[in-house]
Amino acid sequence: MAPIPDRRITGLILAGGRGARMGGVDKGLQTLHGEPLALHVAKRIAPQTRALIISANRHLDGYRTLGAPFGAAVISDSSSGFPGPLAGILAGLRAARTELVLCAPCDSPFLALDLADRLAAALDANLADIATATTTSADGQPSAHPVFALLRTSLADDLAAFLDGGERKVRAWYARHMTAEVGFADERAFYNVNSLQELADLERA
Repeated sequence: MAPIPDRRITGLILAGGRGARMGGVDKGLQTLHGEPLALHVAKRIAPQTRALIISANRHLDGYRTLGAPFGAAVISDSSSGFPGPLAGILAGLRAARTELVLCAPCDSPFLALDLADRLAAALDANLADIATATTTSADGQPSAHPVFALLRTSLADDLAAFLDGGERKVRAWYARHMTAEVGFADERAFYNVNSLQELADLERA
C-alpha cells in the first residue's frame, strides 16, 4: 500500500556532509541504478510527508534539479565547515512550516515507507519530542539509527544553543529531550552507503 502523507510533517533529506569516507565526493549525488542516492530517498520520503526539504552545502543547483519534481526547497547550514548532521537538522527545523520534521540521510536508498507513520505514532503515544528508529540484527545485537528521526520544530532554539556551545553529538542532544525509540524489523531500510565500494557492490546486486 502507498503511504498516506502526514500533513503535520516536513521531510528533511540530510545531504550536507563532506563525504569523507567516499573520498570527499558529494554522497547524495552518487548514482545507484542510474539515479542519485538522494533521489532514491526523495522518492520514498516525499509520499509520507506534506513537504520536502533538502539540506545541502554544495552543488545546490544539482539538488534543486533533483528536488524540483517534489517541490523541494534546498537549504544550507548557517555555519561553514561541515559541522555535522545536527547543523542540517537545525536548518531544517528553522525552514519547515509544519509541526514536525522527519529526517533521513541522503545515502539510505531503501528508506522504510512506514517511517513517518510509525515514528509519529510513537511520538504521540509517548508525548515525546523526538522519535528515532532502531533495529535488531539476526544475532540479537541492537542498533540505533539516530539520524532517522522525527522531531518537533519547537526544538530549534534549544538545538541552536547546543550547537553554539560547541556540541556536535546527535545522541547527546537527544538525551536532553523526551525521546521514543521505535523498533523496525527490516535492517535494510536503514542501510546507508558509506563508501564507493559499497555503492559498487549495491550496483551489482
